[in-house]
Amino acid sequence: QVQLVESGGGLVQAGGSLRLSCAASGRTFRTYGMGWFRQAPGKARESVAAISWSGGSTYYADSVKGRFTIFRDNAKNTVYLQMNNLKPEDTAVYYCAAAAVWYTSNWRDSREYDYWGQGTQVTVSS
Repeated sequence: QVQLVESGGGLVQAGGSLRLSCAASGRTFRTYGMGWFRQAPGKARESVAAISWSGGSTYYADSVKGRFTIFRDNAKNTVYLQMNNLKPEDTAVYYCAAAAVWYTSNWRDSREYDYWGQGTQVTVSS
């Protein structure tokens, strides 16, 4: 069992930055692939970024590539999402998720993930 708690959301102006954190419980965190997803009002949940268990491989949605960076610190059981040059269309609730068995080709598929956090709101004003 893994419990995930996100933090770091907030209100920021366009062009600003935020860093989201996702703290995980459990000694097996370092074996899980981790992902960030987001859901805007009235829209489906979409994948944002993912990282392999070792941190050696990262993946990004085209819409955030070059602006967002995912990284993890297995010693702290935490995965991060650094978001730069934020845009109003980045406004959403952001969720982190953990996958016990993770195929990198399916990183965008929310069904690959076994555990989810409660989400943190990110609002970008224009």
